[in-house]
Amino acid sequence: MTEERKKAALKYHAEPTPGKIGINITKPCKTQDELSLAYTPGVAEPVREIDRDPAAAYQYTSKGNLVAVITDGTAVLGLGNVGALASKPVMEGKAVLFKQFANIDVFDIEINADSSEDFVNTVVNIAPTFGGINLEDIAAPHCFEIEEELIKRLDIPVFHDDQHGTAIIIAAGLLNALELQGKTLAEAGIVCLGAGAAATASMKLLLKLGANKDNIVLIDRKGVVHSDRDDLSVQKQFFSINTNMRTLEDAMRDADVLIGVSGPDLVSAQMLESMSAKPIVFALSNPDPEIEHSLALSTRNDLIMATGRSDYANQVNNVLGFPYIFRGALDVRADIINDEMKIAAVKALSELAKLPVPQTVLDAYQLKALKFGPDYIIPKPFDPRLIDTIPAAVARAAIATNIAKAPLPEHYK
Repeated sequence: MTEERKKAALKYHAEPTPGKIGINITKPCKTQDELSLAYTPGVAEPVREIDRDPAAAYQYTSKGNLVAVITDGTAVLGLGNVGALASKPVMEGKAVLFKQFANIDVFDIEINADSSEDFVNTVVNIAPTFGGINLEDIAAPHCFEIEEELIKRLDIPVFHDDQHGTAIIIAAGLLNALELQGKTLAEAGIVCLGAGAAATASMKLLLKLGANKDNIVLIDRKGVVHSDRDDLSVQKQFFSINTNMRTLEDAMRDADVLIGVSGPDLVSAQMLESMSAKPIVFALSNPDPEIEHSLALSTRNDLIMATGRSDYANQVNNVLGFPYIFRGALDVRADIINDEMKIAAVKALSELAKLPVPQTVLDAYQLKALKFGPDYIIPKPFDPRLIDTIPAAVARAAIATNIAKAPLPEHYK
């Protein structure tokens, strides 16, 4: 960012009121009668109802539309381990997106925790307040342990967006890119540059959608994740392959797809040239992708490319996923967000990109035209159809897999 933009960002967060979120009351409280209903003695009645039936909390409190965005600040954006307090602007930002795109209320919670166990126990102890838990910016491998344990111990949806949100948007875009390039997920040779939480979750979701595990090559800081290495985590061991390939350059040769979730400028033009005909590159390091956008397009004119940036075509943006996934899960009171719900979101996003684009989207992005093709493989974040499409698909999947405690709302039918 330029110095001018840095100053603008600080001013945006500081004025006229510090921070980006607040709390508004939803019931009138301007008379003595209203006060007696809002607090004593009136408040005793919903307390008694909830004591008799805990599910009544969804009727008489904000629990059913309240999500906790929780972090320990160990992996914040590209800034690393900045700590819990410094992560608060990002968590408030996440709260803004939940509210703006899906009308979900959020408490952002930043936890100082000495261990995964401390973090988990803290979340479990405060979980009765919430209808869902969104984990954010937690470093691997602790993020895997934390999410797994919380899913076991809680009866509300727990979702690590850095893993599954990223995976869902990648998968939706990739399905469409493969279709446009005349390729199939089952046959595509996929190189994943990066082996952290987002990378492994993305590859696992692609497997569930039909990718061939033998066709996936994972790359970490030491090169290809292969079966002769003795330094692999459990997550990396799952993707280790028996191969003579050792470097990214080796893996890129004749590959159909590159998914980059690592760092800037790691891919050269020569590597891109060595890929198969009609390659697909998702260079998602942000703000600087694994290969510069203009370099990639000038190197291969048969390329479909996506990045994490809003100023290029095909932005892979998690805001296309998490607000709507939680909206659907909350509306049917799902116990968890399972694979079927994630796949439903993938397919709904993929299909939405193929439909005619409404004028409101063109106006929002100052475009004259936009249609399904190499420069439009995934919906735009300000597409008003997202709220009507993704939550309903997710909610239906929850009901179909018998993890919903409430029926499908009428407006989803």
